[in-house]
Amino acid sequence: MNPEDNRFLKLIEQSIITHWELPALTDHQGDAFYYKDVAKEIVRLHLYLEIAGIGKGDKVALIGRNSSRWAITFFGVLSYGAVVVPILHDFKADNVHHIVNHSESKLLLAASQNRQYLNVEEMPGVKLFLGLNEWTVWHTNDESLLQISEQVEKLFQQRYPGDFKQDYIRFHKEEPEELAVLNYTSGTTGFSKGVMIPYRSLWSNTQYAADQLPFVHSGDNFVSMLPMAHMYGLAFEILNGIHKGCHIHFLPRIPNPKSVVESFAAFRPTLIIAVPLILEKIVKNNIFPVLRKPPVNILYKLPGVKQLIKKKILSQLNTAFGNNFEELVIGGAAINKEIEAFLRSLGFRYTVGYGMTECGPLISYEQWDTYKAESVGRVVDRMEVVIDSSDPANEVGEIIVRGMNNMLGYYKNPAATAEIMLPDGWMRTGDLGTIDKDGFLFIRGRCKTMILSSNGQNIYPEEIECVLNDMPYVIESLLVTRKEKIVALIYPDWELAKKNELSDEAVQALMDEHLNVLNQRIPAYAKVTGAELQREAFEKTPKLSIKRYLYQQE
Repeated sequence: MNPEDNRFLKLIEQSIITHWELPALTDHQGDAFYYKDVAKEIVRLHLYLEIAGIGKGDKVALIGRNSSRWAITFFGVLSYGAVVVPILHDFKADNVHHIVNHSESKLLLAASQNRQYLNVEEMPGVKLFLGLNEWTVWHTNDESLLQISEQVEKLFQQRYPGDFKQDYIRFHKEEPEELAVLNYTSGTTGFSKGVMIPYRSLWSNTQYAADQLPFVHSGDNFVSMLPMAHMYGLAFEILNGIHKGCHIHFLPRIPNPKSVVESFAAFRPTLIIAVPLILEKIVKNNIFPVLRKPPVNILYKLPGVKQLIKKKILSQLNTAFGNNFEELVIGGAAINKEIEAFLRSLGFRYTVGYGMTECGPLISYEQWDTYKAESVGRVVDRMEVVIDSSDPANEVGEIIVRGMNNMLGYYKNPAATAEIMLPDGWMRTGDLGTIDKDGFLFIRGRCKTMILSSNGQNIYPEEIECVLNDMPYVIESLLVTRKEKIVALIYPDWELAKKNELSDEAVQALMDEHLNVLNQRIPAYAKVTGAELQREAFEKTPKLSIKRYLYQQE
């Protein structure tokens, strides 16, 4: 294969040129950019980097909520030949300082809401601090850069006189193994690790989306819901969307259910990328309660009427997501089994994929109409999967992967790299699973969350939590060990309890009763001995899975 045929930046460069006159990025009640505008702003950013003395391979950090300027900056840094360091906008100041310093970033672009809590003195290696939205200087120790905006505009007019043309586009020519993105994980045991994602991984993920999502066409609308600093949303909302010439719409700075539904109705996206929580909230809060109330619960038991009710529910669900989507892809965490079974019985167009930041992110996927229930699809192109067990179809083992999507390693962390990277290119995922005869992958739990009982039995807390989460008044739960006993931390639906005039004592009694029912349904060695109620929702990672390490005490 010609190396030119699998260059990520070539895909993006050609897309921008091909879709020059189409809309590309639009902020909610804010800026809008056509592909030609994106190209012009990318070149302008190149001049900022050049004047600031940023070289090829230097690190440029980027923090802020999803926005058009975030996306332009991301592509601008890569197409210049520098390494982009995306930082999640809700990281605390000390973690941001650590990431900027650890990555050796020489330039930081930060949105106004982020820079107000950052301390420039804590980031001595940064030469220039720019505002993300307007690219104006908010701090520098180099007086020659104080007027960089004026210098950029003058140089821009000299180099690109007249109308900005497609011929002006000259992106960096990368090598497959070259570092592109330094993506710091959510950090479940202290400070984050820097995942080194090469260009081959960006190309492989983007090309897979192009090959396997043929229903996406230029001019189609996307609604960006997931954080772009996380690889899941970045790869399949932004990289995929721009590569296909789509129009990406960004939600308000703090999205809420109402704004999300309004955006779907207004823009009618073709493809929706989501985490399970979005679907689960709609079904648990809006659909299941209606089905449980008379006379609906009685009518629902009648076969003919049941199908009519399901047809109406499906219509309402489709409408909630804009009524134009070909597929809704769920990733980032496991979907509730009861809700998944219900959605399949409706014929709802959804599928579940699986990946990790270290794979940029994709490992498995399957289109909705050939997807197998409770699986996470089949292994994607240019990747291999093995299960570390003697009977991969029936005996749970660690999922180990190899292929073009794999990372280079963890930045400046050889010990952590050695723990996960194996000889011959194989990489441990830390996830447990099985794979059936048809090649469908099933996730069974996490190696690190698995609980070993006193008699040597393996307990997978996610499976028990899934049962508990289906019970009335339970929003979410987490199993932890307390003095070698298993305890359930439960975040109840306090709002519903208040509405129904249930006291805290009554809620506790109800949860205790739930445990009695739960313990009758699970093996004796996995018995849950008590329930501790949480007043606030569990703290989450960017992909909305619970930060388990925060709640484990001995």
